[in-house]
Amino acid sequence: MRFKNLDLNLLVLLSSLLATRSVSETGRRLNLSQPAVSAGLGRLRDYFNDPLLVSYGRRMAPTAFAQSLGPMVDRAMTEIEALVSATAEFDPAKSERMFRIGVSDYLCMVAIAPLLREIHEEAPGVKINTFPPSEAVLQALDAGELDLIINPEEFLSPDYPSELLFEERHVVVGWAENPVFQTGLDEDAYFAAGHVAVAIGRERRVAFAERHLNKLRRARNVEVVAHAFAMVPWLLVGTHRLALMHERLAKLCVQSLPLAIAPLPFEFPPMRQMVQLHPSREADAGVAWLIAALRRSL
Repeated sequence: MRFKNLDLNLLVLLSSLLATRSVSETGRRLNLSQPAVSAGLGRLRDYFNDPLLVSYGRRMAPTAFAQSLGPMVDRAMTEIEALVSATAEFDPAKSERMFRIGVSDYLCMVAIAPLLREIHEEAPGVKINTFPPSEAVLQALDAGELDLIINPEEFLSPDYPSELLFEERHVVVGWAENPVFQTGLDEDAYFAAGHVAVAIGRERRVAFAERHLNKLRRARNVEVVAHAFAMVPWLLVGTHRLALMHERLAKLCVQSLPLAIAPLPFEFPPMRQMVQLHPSREADAGVAWLIAALRRSL
């Protein structure tokens, strides 16, 4: 479809190019070949009479004119998404929609798994595609490519609406035969032990628990750093190491592993797990149904 001689499909291409600054990444996101993306960029350059993106090394940099277009393109895409979502009906019994959710492995276990059980009969055709926490996930949210993300409140983007999904406490977890669970776990015993910590993903992002432990300003002997929350319990069995874990995840793990749980021997804030979505999803009946189902399953 054309509007004032501009193929409106090229707006989707331009939005992705400005977000990724990469022909290959845009092709991957839009399921297009690199020649097709390059051809579309050429048509955009002809229409606007501007290079728009200039190559340097393996990346591309937007021109000043392209940067000025960016907010307008974003607004246009948001309005189009909102229009489509507002007019679209959603019938979970008949839908075969794929929901794209940014969520950690911990949340996959304590929120997504119960969700799938909850909707098994109500929405047998609905599919869930999860994406681990990373800068790329936040960029995908910015581009309107995710339906929602679930994150601790302090890790949210300040640009989009969010709402509380649930609060989570943390507990100390260790091997059930670790003598510290028989003698009593006080603050000194906790910090004297070896520890398993978590740094998330390729960027090695500091997790909520690690961030708040660092605020206590007491040294810990971190012997193992895991890249996922679900790895932690397996790294405790047969050792005297301890770990701070989400209470919901810890309760799941003690059902199948020889682990013990103890309350924290110091004050620690609850973690507020929030749902955040792009403005284009605010009127989306399917996303509203998904969030409601998440609440029912917790």
